[in-house]
Amino acid sequence: MDKLVKLNQQFGIKEQLKFVQDSGDHIMIDIDNVHARARISLYGGQVLSYQPQGEAEDLLFLSDIAYFQEGKAIRGGIPICWPWFGDDPSGLGRPAHGFARNQNWTVLETKSLADDTTLVILSLKDSTDSLAVWPYKFELVIEVSVGNTLGLNLISKNLGNEAFSITQSLHTYLQVADIEQVAVKALDDISYVDKTDQFKYKTQTGDVVVSAEIDRIYQSHPEQLILVDESLNRQIVINSKGNKTAVIWNPWIDLAASMADLHDDAYQHFICVEAANAAEDIVTIPAGGQYSLQSEYSVSRG
Repeated sequence: MDKLVKLNQQFGIKEQLKFVQDSGDHIMIDIDNVHARARISLYGGQVLSYQPQGEAEDLLFLSDIAYFQEGKAIRGGIPICWPWFGDDPSGLGRPAHGFARNQNWTVLETKSLADDTTLVILSLKDSTDSLAVWPYKFELVIEVSVGNTLGLNLISKNLGNEAFSITQSLHTYLQVADIEQVAVKALDDISYVDKTDQFKYKTQTGDVVVSAEIDRIYQSHPEQLILVDESLNRQIVINSKGNKTAVIWNPWIDLAASMADLHDDAYQHFICVEAANAAEDIVTIPAGGQYSLQSEYSVSRG
């Protein structure tokens, strides 16, 4: 039986959730409920779109020249960086940000909840390929809830007989109208690692604003951050749990111009605000244990 047909028969939800194929090989989950519309890619277990009903703009940014090919990460939405964040910590040349975002995930469950929120649960398990680059048995589960908020719960399960350590991120691309007209609030007086300046430790003063390349790992932060977008007259509220660190990134002009899957001017229209366990925030999971990283996004006006 055709895979798409089988998925729709087993996991489709009438008038709310269906599986479709994009112009490439990736299978997508399209959700349209009373609260919002959303798209999730089985490749990467990656949320690509979330647009509350009545809102003119998507909460998430997706490059219109993103790659949709096996072995290539999708530029935009919420990539899952796991089991390491950033460059290969071992220096062995393994892919930046791990391998979870470049694998096909399995559907475990779809459900319409009592308030018509749609729940999607996907899984990624160790394989011959993963064990060749990271020798641990695991199951990684992403729970995505699409309602009047967008919720993600990334659960790392250690299925082996020894502890392992991870860093990770929900590498969220938030859509903005003009990068120079946005501010991230609630990080005043927080220490951060400045990856654009030889990984120096610095302290934030006031709101985070962007007028050049920015790549920072904030060492501690409140559970709630707020992105204020003056041009779109909206705020995106970000709540997270399970992380001590938060990452803020925008490539600005020169780096954006070097990215084949991003238009030269696209840096003006997104900022990454990421719930992360990065830098010194390393998570060790004992044999048989698990760890949860959660993030929730909502839009408000005024």
